[in-house]
Amino acid sequence: MRKRILFLTLAVSVALFSAFINPADELEELFVKINEDVLNRGRAYETLGEATSSIGHRLTGSPNGKKAEDFAYKLLKEYGFADVKYMPFEVESWARDTVSLAIVPKGSDNFRDVEVVALAHSPVSSHIKGPIVDCGDGIEPDFEKVKEQVKGKIALFNINIQSPENKGKKNLHRSEKTALAIKYGAAGVIIANAVEGGVLLTGTASVTGALIPIPAVCVSVESGKAIRKWMSEEKNIWAVIDMQNFSRPIRARNVIATLPGSSKKHAKDKIVIGGHLDSWDLATGAMDNGIGSFTVLDVARVFQSLNLKPKRTIEFVMFMGEEQGLLGSKALVKKYKDEGKLDQIQLMMNLDMVNNAKGFNAMGRPELRSFFDEIGKKIKNIDSTFSNTNPNSAGLHSDHQPFMIQGVPVCSPSGSFPIKAYNCYHANCDRFDLIDKKQINNNVRFTAMMLYALANADALPVKKMNDNETKEFLIKQNLKNELIIGKDWRWEQ
Repeated sequence: MRKRILFLTLAVSVALFSAFINPADELEELFVKINEDVLNRGRAYETLGEATSSIGHRLTGSPNGKKAEDFAYKLLKEYGFADVKYMPFEVESWARDTVSLAIVPKGSDNFRDVEVVALAHSPVSSHIKGPIVDCGDGIEPDFEKVKEQVKGKIALFNINIQSPENKGKKNLHRSEKTALAIKYGAAGVIIANAVEGGVLLTGTASVTGALIPIPAVCVSVESGKAIRKWMSEEKNIWAVIDMQNFSRPIRARNVIATLPGSSKKHAKDKIVIGGHLDSWDLATGAMDNGIGSFTVLDVARVFQSLNLKPKRTIEFVMFMGEEQGLLGSKALVKKYKDEGKLDQIQLMMNLDMVNNAKGFNAMGRPELRSFFDEIGKKIKNIDSTFSNTNPNSAGLHSDHQPFMIQGVPVCSPSGSFPIKAYNCYHANCDRFDLIDKKQINNNVRFTAMMLYALANADALPVKKMNDNETKEFLIKQNLKNELIIGKDWRWEQ
């Protein structure tokens, strides 16, 4: 009798345990289908290759930018989305024309022309000549040291942290360093890149996306060292910066495909997954951010290919204007707020320069990291090469930022690039030959699995924060000072 009772008890326990783990089993079964679909029918690599060869660069506001928007729209329609929309917004477009930099000792005719590229949102026209002041790494303590010397002069600083006295300090974005140069009264900016081999870096020098009042240019790491060497050998070294650019108001368009949620309880709840489609004009933007945006496009294809119907609504978004100051994502967040729908956004997953995904960054939300750890174990069961390494560090300067500062939980796949690819960031070597098919397919496979798990969970582990909670979160994440410099801190200082 005792054995029979023990057997019945054990049977009931097993039944209850089986009922508990069935959803997990179903999830892993679905992960297997996602895995097989991407490995056999994935198109991220092919469509990115087609876009880079047929469109070229994807500069916001340019004819190429419009071609990219149309390319993404047609692709999403081809994948079977009934609800695909353009979301237009107005931006101040900027395009380069001519630029030159000459270095000369004061009163001398011994000019040295230096290869240079203009940074975006520099003035439409500028001709300045003045002494160069070495501002080190361009962070605030560096400017404080030379605050009396730099006024009305041309500030030279590094794109990264190089000085031994700054070791361990937080670096700033090039636009934030330029904002500090303007604050301290500089008349112009020369930024020395950190990548060897004569690589020139472009990108915006504006924290707001509006034109800045002083010219800003980038030189190679070798040119930066040569200028500093000349400054050490001769006193009073001057720079002459000449530039002409174009700027005018234009319309750009985010591209949004909506997959409606299948649950009455959760259908109004949304997860936004996006990546910026735009790129700079020096190359074809394969890494920044073709690899992210075309991963998102192929994740969208997977959901349609397998007829996935998660509980929550998913919006797949191709952002434009990210490179000019997160313009497309700011416009979308404003639209949600204006329509009273921001509270419906439960999570934003951003893919910007994500390659060979091996985990997911919870961006400062430990409860979300725990979710990633658990679902990651199931992904690892499908493919043991997935390391399930899930960082938890929040940062700025991509399309998650406008969501995050409104209290929306944000996250991103986490992976790595070969050093050769990283060195081509914003440079003229950011081309399709940097992309590895297997690694972009890893993005698609693992992102699609995690996205489905999030969109179909009974309850998400994170909630939107209120204003005070958001403020404290950003302070704790050491982002307040950067947001103040970037004019994006919306609380009293």
